[in-house]
Amino acid sequence: MIEQDYILRLLREFFEALELLLQNKKSVEIKIEKLQQLYDQYVGSSEFYHTASMDQVMNSFEIFPPEQRLHRMEMLAELYYVDADWHTGPSRDELMHRSLALFRFVDRHSKTYSFDRLNKISRIEKSLANGIP
Repeated sequence: MIEQDYILRLLREFFEALELLLQNKKSVEIKIEKLQQLYDQYVGSSEFYHTASMDQVMNSFEIFPPEQRLHRMEMLAELYYVDADWHTGPSRDELMHRSLALFRFVDRHSKTYSFDRLNKISRIEKSLANGIP
């Protein structure tokens, strides 16, 4: 029960921080810097998660307790998803592919049904298929 409370608090804190970042009126450069801080705080090194292969990314979740892994993966998927909006070209596409892979993995393995997750999967798939920025 204590572990579940911790995870719920962590998720709430993460999504509140992400929402504040998205509502911030600062420049994209400042937002990207703040987003990198969210990577570091909630999942690990932003540099690692931008340069590692997806196999390395998936293996990196072994550092978290099993009951936190899917939640942390979903946090990273959200970070990639937001990050992709502030990039263009191949960088954007790579971030979208990473986000999509994580969202799909979480969706297959999670016991929680999420309309939001399914909508994001659909939006990413359409965006990548149509080459929409």
